[in-house]
Amino acid sequence: MKRDYWHHPAMGDAALPSLSHDEVLRYSRHLMLPEVGVDGQRKLKAARVLLVGAGGLGSPLALYLAAAGVGTLGMVEFDAVDVSNLQRQVLHGSSAIGRPKLKSAKARLKDLNPHVHFEPIADKLTSANALEIVRAFDIVADGSDNFPTRYLVNDACALAGKPYAYGAILRFEGQASVFDAARGPCYRCLFSEPPPPELVPSCADAGVLGVLPGIIGSIQALEVLKFILGVGESLLGRLVVFDALGMRFRELALKKDPACPMCGLEPTITALMDYEAFCGVASAPANVSPEVSVRALAGELENGRPVLLLDVREPREWDRVHLADATLIPLGQLPSRLAELDNHPDIVAYCHTGVRSLRAVQLLLSAGFRRARSLAGGIDAWSREVDRTMPRY
Repeated sequence: MKRDYWHHPAMGDAALPSLSHDEVLRYSRHLMLPEVGVDGQRKLKAARVLLVGAGGLGSPLALYLAAAGVGTLGMVEFDAVDVSNLQRQVLHGSSAIGRPKLKSAKARLKDLNPHVHFEPIADKLTSANALEIVRAFDIVADGSDNFPTRYLVNDACALAGKPYAYGAILRFEGQASVFDAARGPCYRCLFSEPPPPELVPSCADAGVLGVLPGIIGSIQALEVLKFILGVGESLLGRLVVFDALGMRFRELALKKDPACPMCGLEPTITALMDYEAFCGVASAPANVSPEVSVRALAGELENGRPVLLLDVREPREWDRVHLADATLIPLGQLPSRLAELDNHPDIVAYCHTGVRSLRAVQLLLSAGFRRARSLAGGIDAWSREVDRTMPRY
C-alpha cells in the first residue's frame, strides 16, 4: 500500500533542487529505481531531517541518510565520544575519542557525502528549545535512549505537526515504528504512562549487542526515506519488535487512543512540560546535594570520614569490579533491605554510571535517610579519575 503523504512546505516538484553531474553519478542506483528516479532524488535533496542523538541509533541513521542524499541533516547532540561507545556507535572512530560527537559526525558525513548540509545543534533537547528546533525540519528520527526525551520528542512533533521515526534498543531486542499524531497514533497512544524509573535499565546498565542499533537504526532510516519519497507502506500504526537471539520479527498493530492526552478526541496537552518529573526522575530536596564527585569522595575517604559505600549494581557487575569496603545491595532489592542500613547515617550509593544510584538515593531520602548521596558518574568515573588501575566495562 502506498502512503504518499510527503509534502515540502515551500516548493512543488518544479521548484525542487536540481542534481549536479556528480550527484547523478553518485545516486545512479537510486535513479534506476522507478520508485525514486530523478524526481525522488530531488525530493531527498530538498528534505530536512532532524536526528536526535549521534549514538547507537543515530549512527546508522546519519550514515544511511547522508549516503542516500538527504539534503539537510540536523543533529542534536551534546556528548563527547567515549571508548565504550565504539562497540556500536559506528559513526565515530578511535581517533575521535574525547572529541564532541557533533564534530566527529560532521567530519565523517562530509567525507561520506559532501553534498549533504550538516546542521549541528550542540545542546540538549529540552522543553524550552524543542518546538523551535523541530519546526525547522520535515521529519524527526529519534535516536535517544531515555523515556523523558522520547516523550519530549513525541509531544514536540505532535504540536509542530511533524512525524517521527521511532526506535529503541536494549540487550538483544529492538523496536521501531513511525508516529504521527495528525494521521495516526502517537507515542503516548502506545505508552500512555512511563514505567517506574527503577524498572528501566539503560544500555550502560544492562548492555546491548553492538549490531542491534545498526539493525533498528537502519529500519528508522528506511522509514524516513519512504516518507520523503512517498512510497511503500509506512510503519505508521504498526510496531515492529525484533528479537536478535531468535532472529524473529513480530508486528503489533497500533491504534489511535481516543483518550490520548496528546492526539485523542479531547487533547489536554497543549504545551511541553517537565519530562523528567513526568517520568519520575525527581530532583532531590533543595537543601540536599544528591551527588558527590568521585574526587570529593576520594578526599573524604582519605581523611577518614565514616561513609557507607552502597553498591546498587547486580552481583555479576560486583564480581567484575567494586570499591573496597563497599556493601552490595542491588537496586531491585533495596526497598526490602532498608533495615540493613539503619545504623549508617552517611551513605554514598554508586552504580556503573550514576543512573541507578540516583534512583537509590531518591528511595533512601523518601525513606528518611537524611544523608544519602549518589556517586556522580559511578564506578566508571572512579576508574577514570581516581584509580586508573581499576578495570572498566
